[in-house]
Amino acid sequence: MAVQISPSILSADFARLADEAARVPNADWLHVDVMDNHFVPNLTLGLPVVEALRKATSTPLDCHLMIEDPDRWAPAYAEAGAGSVTIHAEAAKAPVRTLRQIRSLGARAGFALNPGTAVEPYAGLLGEIDMLLIMTVEPGFGGQRFLDLVLPKVRAARELISRHGGEVWLQVDGGVSGETIERCAAAGADVFVAGNAVYGAEDPAAAIDHLRGLAGGVSR
Repeated sequence: MAVQISPSILSADFARLADEAARVPNADWLHVDVMDNHFVPNLTLGLPVVEALRKATSTPLDCHLMIEDPDRWAPAYAEAGAGSVTIHAEAAKAPVRTLRQIRSLGARAGFALNPGTAVEPYAGLLGEIDMLLIMTVEPGFGGQRFLDLVLPKVRAARELISRHGGEVWLQVDGGVSGETIERCAAAGADVFVAGNAVYGAEDPAAAIDHLRGLAGGVSR
């Protein structure tokens, strides 16, 4: 599939989110990091902001729920109009039910794994998801250094997806930049979350084009 770039608004100006969304008209998605200060040590934004942002942009929202009890809260993000809702393996207690609820509400269902969580035990869930997210930093804060040690897991995830068949996207999130995106693409990722690499650039739209070109030029 074609490379997709999902700029993270965690690195944008929270006081001007509608304007910040407009600065990346060429983004495939807007990545929305929802953090509750419990599952991760940071508090960002929640459902009301997602609802407001949905009205302010036509770019689909890629909501990444780094929260406790995603089984309770994830369906509401789909109902609010998110195009994709991702829950964490480490937090979900009823992942199959929750992933099916997300899909039934018209959103793509994503499943995320922290750097220390192995992918192989979740191979049986590939039929329930539309996207597998491999965290390439410890979740909680933007601007962290990319963890190369996660690349073998990205490769393993791509192999599992290939054996499974169907179309499951493979997303990476954390430290993705012009210096790291080619390694991620070579390992098999096709959807890339980029925060500082996009919103820290003078021209965010040009930064997206640059990242897309780098990832798209990699032979897997």
